[in-house]
Amino acid sequence: MNYTINPIVQFLEKTPSSFTKDDMIRYIMGNKIRMMNFRYIAGDGRLKVLNFVIHNASYLDEVLTAGERVDGSSLFSFMEAGSSDLYVIPRYSSAFMDPFAENPTISFFCSFMDKDGKPLETSPEYILKKAHDAFKEVTGGLKFYAMGELEYYVISPRETDFAAVDQKGYHEMGPFSKHIDFRTHAMRLIAECGGEIKYGHGEVGNFSTDAHNYEQNEIEFLPVNVERAVEQLLLGKWILYELGWRMGLNVTFAPKISVGKAGSGLHIHTKIVSEEGKNMYVDSAGLLTSIARKAIAGMMTMSGSLTAFGNTNPTSYLRLVPHQEAPTTICWGDRNRSALVRVPLGWAGKSDMCRIVNPKEKPCTKDYSFKQTIEFRCPDGSANLYLLLAGLVCAARHGFEMNDAEEIARSTYVDVNIHKSEFTDRLGHLDSLPASCAESALRLEKDRSIYEEYGVFSKDLIDSIETQLNSYNDAHLREQIKADPGLLARIVERYFYC
Repeated sequence: MNYTINPIVQFLEKTPSSFTKDDMIRYIMGNKIRMMNFRYIAGDGRLKVLNFVIHNASYLDEVLTAGERVDGSSLFSFMEAGSSDLYVIPRYSSAFMDPFAENPTISFFCSFMDKDGKPLETSPEYILKKAHDAFKEVTGGLKFYAMGELEYYVISPRETDFAAVDQKGYHEMGPFSKHIDFRTHAMRLIAECGGEIKYGHGEVGNFSTDAHNYEQNEIEFLPVNVERAVEQLLLGKWILYELGWRMGLNVTFAPKISVGKAGSGLHIHTKIVSEEGKNMYVDSAGLLTSIARKAIAGMMTMSGSLTAFGNTNPTSYLRLVPHQEAPTTICWGDRNRSALVRVPLGWAGKSDMCRIVNPKEKPCTKDYSFKQTIEFRCPDGSANLYLLLAGLVCAARHGFEMNDAEEIARSTYVDVNIHKSEFTDRLGHLDSLPASCAESALRLEKDRSIYEEYGVFSKDLIDSIETQLNSYNDAHLREQIKADPGLLARIVERYFYC
């Protein structure tokens, strides 16, 4: 069994994807667990919870098998109170121990089922599954993997000793970084709950007011199946919020909290994987494949409308401005942090770096090209995670459906810092991301048929998202903030917790 700090995996000596109901009963009974939580995402994109006391073995078996009944009209705005009952059914592979519960409590992410016992077509979790199924159908069985980079600010009473340098917090160490222990504590709890973490570190954003320190951090995950990737991000956000609250710290994933200071994004890395587990983004020489360029072309074509799922409130578009390490132009490049889509270093070189640094090591011939990802950089913490990932899968799928995908990838490639004025004329053919929720709604309307294809997104859901985006009336927000500087603070406060 692989090394793990997940207590359920340790006890059962099985990977989560192999968990069965009998495994869950054996773990719960064997560890005398008396409490259980169901967790699920509703129409507002927020994580909900339903609590159980496990009375006896018969009741445990009943709940694990049949789930429970909930009021759908309170969870989804499109459901009428006159016929609103839904079932929530636990997914055994998602089982984790609640790290904050006073009594040992096992938790499960759940799926919504309708009155006929079929998946609820409009539930966020099922929309993502439909998007992934359509992707597999179009690509002949290829699978979509993803992982996110959770950026967040920790806000605490101001300390004047060992003050960090303004906007220079990247990978800062203590005592200049004040919240490393908080970050590593959260990382341990996320890993115990099954999250596969790559690393954590301090991010660029650091600044102080008369009363508070604002410190930006990041926790980055490892690529997993796209459905599991959402669960990891949900776990991460919940644990950071809850742990911060319990420790007297304020945590926010808000896209923008101050003018001139780094905003917080939610970059999504993607991989396309064969049935055998091979990374299809690179060939044997470590070069990008036609499959990678088609996926990129899909992202280029649909990135404007993807903001409808990944940049969902007015502060999102205050982050998407030049010179703030956030994209504004629809383009892609290698290792280019000014681009919307970035192809980061991917261990494609043949140099034995480990042996160069450690001369006594034996030669290493292992191929690490499986680590290559492609990063989509405009989403932020306001994202509806299931819908964002479903939209991104739809965009990649569309890249395979376009006859001119390779040409789109070629024409949108950049190899310069696009924010430098000397390159303006050269990049004049490139489109820009939306500058407001209102503009995002227009882009979604333009692309809606692609999202609705294969029955992934319903017409009513697209309509409701457009209505919500238009309700902010933010088409001229940047000009309004210039005229009324206090407006920014009021908007930030309103959407502080996304």
